[in-house]
Amino acid sequence: MSNKINKTNAARLLDRAKIKYELIPYEVDENDLSAVHVAATLGENIEQVFKTIVLHGDKSGHFVCVIPGEHEIDLKLAAKVSGNKKCDLLPLKELLPTTGYIRGGCSPFGMKKAFPTYIHESCRQFSYIFVSAGVRGLQIKIAPDDLIRELRAEVCVLFVS
Repeated sequence: MSNKINKTNAARLLDRAKIKYELIPYEVDENDLSAVHVAATLGENIEQVFKTIVLHGDKSGHFVCVIPGEHEIDLKLAAKVSGNKKCDLLPLKELLPTTGYIRGGCSPFGMKKAFPTYIHESCRQFSYIFVSAGVRGLQIKIAPDDLIRELRAEVCVLFVS
């Protein structure tokens, strides 16, 4: 019983929506909260471990981008897809008050408010991807189409490979 995984808000939302997913725990390294580390710890392809980035646009306000873990978001592309002239990464100190999540545990599901969400098109190459479950040390394994449908995410290009 002691290894029971506590459900996060994100997981409860998926349960309510009757979406199939798996909670996958991993060993947290406080000095390396990167998706690259998460993928290595899980023994998964880094292209399938997505990170959640919260941005602020000059017109739209806050929005969320979900991209494969080893890539950097292209702010010009992010601004364009979200209907902004420019956008910036949300300052770290604003992450918790804005989303309810901390760095290294920011899930695209179950933020304090539903923000417009954009996911990089490469997600469609895989039968499943990983996103944060909302706490450090726990990932959600989910079919990309389920994630897209539940978040009403727009599939687009968010960086140039």
